[in-house]
Amino acid sequence: MKEPLRFVAAVAVAAVLAGAAAVALAHTTRDLDEGFTSVALNGRVHARVVLPPGYDTSGKRYPVVYFLHGLPANSASYRGNSWVVDALGDAGPAILVIPQGARDNDTDPEYLNWGAGRNWETYIATELPAYIDAHFRTIRSRAGRAIVGVSAGGYGATILGLHHPDRYSVIESWSGYFHPTDPTGTQPLDLGPATSAHNLISVLRSHPVFFAFYVGRGDGRFRAENVQLNQELGAAHVAHVFTTYPGGHTTSLWSAHAVVWLRMALAHLAKPKA
Repeated sequence: MKEPLRFVAAVAVAAVLAGAAAVALAHTTRDLDEGFTSVALNGRVHARVVLPPGYDTSGKRYPVVYFLHGLPANSASYRGNSWVVDALGDAGPAILVIPQGARDNDTDPEYLNWGAGRNWETYIATELPAYIDAHFRTIRSRAGRAIVGVSAGGYGATILGLHHPDRYSVIESWSGYFHPTDPTGTQPLDLGPATSAHNLISVLRSHPVFFAFYVGRGDGRFRAENVQLNQELGAAHVAHVFTTYPGGHTTSLWSAHAVVWLRMALAHLAKPKA
């Protein structure tokens, strides 16, 4: 017996809606707030995780860009920086992870290890990648990981990348600095040579890392140190990319060039694969 016309029509509408939903998933990013318990920080921490268009339907594994925000900051600052989300969407398919880099009572930890319950480096460089790799389809090797940061996050990206060259194949600093500073960014903190990028040239020599750093020509706080590091790396014949841009220490500079900088990073990472 033939099905009633209403049933046939309902099936047809359901098929159209399912197809439309699949198309929507193929063209839409998913923006998540992931939380987990950190041993290094002795408590709950969060990260903004943005999945690329097509993630839900492709079955592929993706490279991951870890982006460190500036400091001082509060516990919710990781939720910002949406201009980076937009830029990566234009740069290419990858998972973006923006970890919480501060707490309301710990606003300027410089992405370093300070002791029990305050080991920010361990949380970001060890615990977080383990969580991301366990919960998302990532390329689970250094070939699929970049660490990038802006301002204090640029310092954090450089130090964490150089301290953990087995975890990252790309390091980028956007208007960052290369030694720990106080919250103003003007006074250095004497925490030993291991916290200064100027003393880690041997790491760049011995590991195939794509290292790039950029700064505004009008950046009165950090331009000189970027120029100095470029000269040191050049004198040591260490491969790197360094460029100055018109502008100061401003979001307008970073957002204007973020797509190009992220494309550079993705060009040196493994491509998405089934």
